[in-house]
Amino acid sequence: MIPTVAQCFRLIDEYRMLANIRDHSIIVARIATRLAEELRAGGHQLSVPLVVAAALLHDIGKTACLDSDRDHAAYGREICLAHGLAELAEIVGDHVRFRDNALGVFSEYDVVFYADKRVTHEQVVSLEKREMYILERYGRNDPQRLAIIREHCRSWRLVEARLFAPLAFAPAALVELIDRDPATCDFAGATETMLAEPDKIAMGY
Repeated sequence: MIPTVAQCFRLIDEYRMLANIRDHSIIVARIATRLAEELRAGGHQLSVPLVVAAALLHDIGKTACLDSDRDHAAYGREICLAHGLAELAEIVGDHVRFRDNALGVFSEYDVVFYADKRVTHEQVVSLEKREMYILERYGRNDPQRLAIIREHCRSWRLVEARLFAPLAFAPAALVELIDRDPATCDFAGATETMLAEPDKIAMGY
């Protein structure tokens, strides 16, 4: 099952997602939606509802894991499976470390994975700035940890090159193509029908 936007936000409330994580997820969803729709327009087979739902819920397990060493992505996968959201489970569960697929074949997973890497907190940033943030926050000045992080970050650039090759705009243009203010998206005031069609309620552009 692919949940509607309204159902996603009910889960966000149920799992007490912190406000800053919620804002991050909204911006990730806006980037992912824009990319998915542009790729679909170019003939690539992607489910926009799946992209939207997976982006909104990619950090559904994070709040509960903040004060522990628990893997929030793995917990997010468990949450999705517990609610019958098998289509989302692998996207959510693998959104931290890239799971490669056949080169040139786009999937909803690629789009959500990349969109998440373009947002630090609720700010749209370049991959370079995101990498700097991750190195500073998680590197702990440990050469081995820093090397592992840099290796992961190389996969981000491969995904970016793959996604943008058929698009008419560059990665840097994303910051101007979406609404960067999570507070401007009034999900609560939308009807269930509208929520099932995220492009009708301005996911941010």
